[in-house]
Amino acid sequence: MRSEPFDSLDRYLRERKERVDRALDGFLPGESRYPDPVFRSVRYSVFAGGKRLRPVLVIAAAEICGAKAEDVLPVACAIEMIHTYSLIHDDLPAMDDDDFRRGKPTNHRVFGEALAILAGDALLTEAFRLMTDRGAMRGVPPERLLDVAGEIAEAAGFSGMIAGQVVDIASEGKPPDGETLDFIHSRKTERMITVSLRAGAILAGAEAGALEALTGYGRRIGLAFQISDDILNVEGTAEALGKGTGSDAARKKLTYPALYGLESSKEKAGTLAGEAVRCLDRFGDEAQPLRALAGYIVERNN
Repeated sequence: MRSEPFDSLDRYLRERKERVDRALDGFLPGESRYPDPVFRSVRYSVFAGGKRLRPVLVIAAAEICGAKAEDVLPVACAIEMIHTYSLIHDDLPAMDDDDFRRGKPTNHRVFGEALAILAGDALLTEAFRLMTDRGAMRGVPPERLLDVAGEIAEAAGFSGMIAGQVVDIASEGKPPDGETLDFIHSRKTERMITVSLRAGAILAGAEAGALEALTGYGRRIGLAFQISDDILNVEGTAEALGKGTGSDAARKKLTYPALYGLESSKEKAGTLAGEAVRCLDRFGDEAQPLRALAGYIVERNN
């Protein structure tokens, strides 16, 4: 898939998103399968749009380390399933109580709360079934699959994404605290972005130096991504984001703009993007997509 030289981030992201979408369509059961309500709910959210950033990172890391996209597509799609489950649950009335996601009514507004919860649970469970399916992952040594599944579980579980969400909820309305903010952002967003890169590299059999470089890159763009999200919740438009803005301030959430102000937050995101690019110094032209992506993350409008 990387036979052509890199010349456009837009094209790079579009082509890989299309490939991930085709794979997801094949991996997920159709809407007519019994019991069909849960499959309609699952596919509604999975195919509601989105950049497919995390699966693209899996593919990019694998390609940098010498593997092909098809070698890692099941794991890339599994990570997108975990991400989608987290969004479905994040939108629930018990959490952020959001009515729109990516310009469409949220899952629970269409299918009801019970089915939204079950759809999220189904996606999380199916993700681990898929990434450990030896038929889908044929040719990958079992020990690599075990390592990757363990790292993804840790990033998504109570020491990763769940921990970040719990502290995010608990910190609403409380005095700003930089240590707590760093805890939330590093676990709620950064861990899954970093593990996406690590998964692709590990599956490709990356040597230690390459894995360390991609890990450093992931930690920095993961934090930059969440800071940019915080900024967009203040400055973005509902049309561009596909959901309401200003919700963080209304709920008195702990965010970078709330604690440090908009300009300092933008400077921090830019600094992190620059540091991320420097983490890739050991690589050549094969890392150009990741270098370009670091800038896109802090400049995006959705």
